[in-house]
Amino acid sequence: MTHSVIKAAVATTALLLALSPAAVLSADGEKLYQTKTCSTCHGKDGKSPIMPMYPKIAGQNQAYTLQQLKDIKSGARNNGQSAAMKGVMHLVSDDEMQALSEYIATMAP
Repeated sequence: MTHSVIKAAVATTALLLALSPAAVLSADGEKLYQTKTCSTCHGKDGKSPIMPMYPKIAGQNQAYTLQQLKDIKSGARNNGQSAAMKGVMHLVSDDEMQALSEYIATMAP
């Protein structure tokens, strides 16, 4: 293989990775936050929930948020506050949970 062929293959691979569903969803975290109704309970800014007992999630650690979303969806987290989210989480894919958790981590606390 020539050097130019290798460079072209690397560039093509990089482009395909950049256009992967996870990369696209990551960029759409803000849109998902609205369409998956997160803003309804947690507020548009992630820090003005509709009920005082609902958590302020803006700026929350990405890995923590992702694990909470997974646990609510699977039923591993099952308390009074997670019951409301359980009804929504069946509509959220793993890639979308990743994108949402990344977006929430970027929100100003």
